[in-house]
Amino acid sequence: QVQLVESGGGLVQPGGSLRLSCAASGIIISIYTMGWYRQAPGKQREFVASINSGGRTKTFANFVKGRFTISRDNAKNTVSLQMNSLKPEDTAVYYCHLRRTVVDAEWGQGTQVTVSS
Repeated sequence: QVQLVESGGGLVQPGGSLRLSCAASGIIISIYTMGWYRQAPGKQREFVASINSGGRTKTFANFVKGRFTISRDNAKNTVSLQMNSLKPEDTAVYYCHLRRTVVDAEWGQGTQVTVSS
């Protein structure tokens, strides 16, 4: 059974940093594009960042450009999201995403990120 398990969420003050990790099991992620999405209460789930299988092509949503970065370690079967200069608007549940195809994906259960003073 494929599982994506996020970790690293928590409470942080505005301007602070968090690093989220996604550990995959039941699947080898090295050939797949990976990404992160987030969903705040009352809002649609939205794209945050993605990274291609080789780790050389990264895409970011406009609202995180210059603040977040995405990386992967295929040897460890993990993908990470480094979040800096966090804002209260970043508060959301963050989900790990594996792109099998354009119409087929795997999702993690999510990890809560709360940015508040």
